[in-house]
Amino acid sequence: MQLRQLGLLSLTIALAGLGLFYYKAAVLGLPLQPRERTSVWTVEARLQFEAKGGPARVSLRIPDAPPGFQIIDESFVSSGYGLTSEGGEGKRAALWAKRRARGDQTLYYRAVVHPGSVSEPPRAPRFPSPPEDDEKFQAAAEALRDEVRRQSADIPTFASMLIARLADPHPDENVRAILSGAPSREELAIHLLAGARIPAREILGLRLRDRAREIPLESWLAVHDESEWVFLNPNTGAIGLPQDFFVWSWGDGPLIEIEGGKRPSVDFSMLRNRYGSIEVARARAVAFGSPLPWLTFLDLPIATQAVYQVLVLLPLGGLIVVLLRNVVGVATFGTFMPVLIALAFRETQLLWGTVLFSFIMTVGIIVRRMLERMKLLLVPRIAVVLTVVVFILAVSSLAAHGAGLERALSVALFPIVILTMMIERMSIVWEESGARNALQEALGSFVVAALSYMIFRMELVQHLAFVFPELLLVVLASMLMLGRYTGYRLTEYYRFRSLAKEAT
Repeated sequence: MQLRQLGLLSLTIALAGLGLFYYKAAVLGLPLQPRERTSVWTVEARLQFEAKGGPARVSLRIPDAPPGFQIIDESFVSSGYGLTSEGGEGKRAALWAKRRARGDQTLYYRAVVHPGSVSEPPRAPRFPSPPEDDEKFQAAAEALRDEVRRQSADIPTFASMLIARLADPHPDENVRAILSGAPSREELAIHLLAGARIPAREILGLRLRDRAREIPLESWLAVHDESEWVFLNPNTGAIGLPQDFFVWSWGDGPLIEIEGGKRPSVDFSMLRNRYGSIEVARARAVAFGSPLPWLTFLDLPIATQAVYQVLVLLPLGGLIVVLLRNVVGVATFGTFMPVLIALAFRETQLLWGTVLFSFIMTVGIIVRRMLERMKLLLVPRIAVVLTVVVFILAVSSLAAHGAGLERALSVALFPIVILTMMIERMSIVWEESGARNALQEALGSFVVAALSYMIFRMELVQHLAFVFPELLLVVLASMLMLGRYTGYRLTEYYRFRSLAKEAT
């Protein structure tokens, strides 16, 4: 029964860690790979006009919930102008105002956008009322709608086929009657769809091009199919927006409105940059109020982050020790000694760390054996060994500096207390079980430390442990399950292989 409860507890902990990991990776957008970079677009609108010398008020339509993109940052450049924004539901606008303005004026709006949409699009509008047209137009429009309705399956295909018929270079009689005197194909399509009680809106957008200037706005259609907005090319009727199409504004109405000025114009330019995915995720968290700052170490002070970059590796090292001791059967001096030595290897590198580790342990054992003859008590004996270890470290650092071996100077980062206790433990095992067992445990500790070091130095492991610390719950669940393992160790299969042969 206890084993079943332990399994259920471990499964719950692991699922909690994996669920949070999935949320942060899939929803918040944290990268799974270190140094992962993503494309971010900077789109800029430059508004120019000539002020008349009195009060000036300018309104510019700006993006709001563009499909397929997230606005992670916005900035407005307007010297001496007051700035407000109004509207929504795709009809958002920036309002600049100034008490007195004379001559040429230039205003800027800049948005940093990232592919991927988390914003809610404009809500579904009310069903439009059928427009009142003259009899000739109404008869032609109804005949066209009936014909298209028979050949379509749903609202998107109906709208697509209707637009395709309007764009046909060889229109039939009904289409020619409808096209005569029509202001634009987009407005005509919206008008005809209103006759079928289908909501439709015109949208204006830009094709994203790197290092491009003076990009013209393109017009598309958005049709609501009672569940979501469907986008159509007004020239072909093709369904779906291109991936590089950035919607600037929804609905009708002028792009620019101006009071106290004349000859307004707006130019669009854009630039693509490569930003770190973590920086993008942090910007999105600020823009949309996501709980990211509460789920990562990214907003902590730099010094604190540096500490956690090491601390999050300790449980992983503990799992490695559990696997090698309880499943493989490698004998070590304690649980944390090999892990802390592995962390020291991160500074010294494995080769120099091995040399320094072997040297300190050899000298320390010799000193410890000499102290044994003096019959010192436990606490004074350990204090003497600690002093000897520090002295050895100091001499090693001075010798390495004199020889120009800068890497060996990192010897000071070795866990001094752990080395002291390891020397004491090895001496006791030497006295009680013999030199062979003592050397086996020392070698096992070094093997575990070396393996842990090679795992710790993997950039992917460091990235996942620091950015997704909830994965430590999976490590915790694994250690809980291994805590009840009572089967044979792998070394025991090798040790008792002769008995297995006799049994067969």
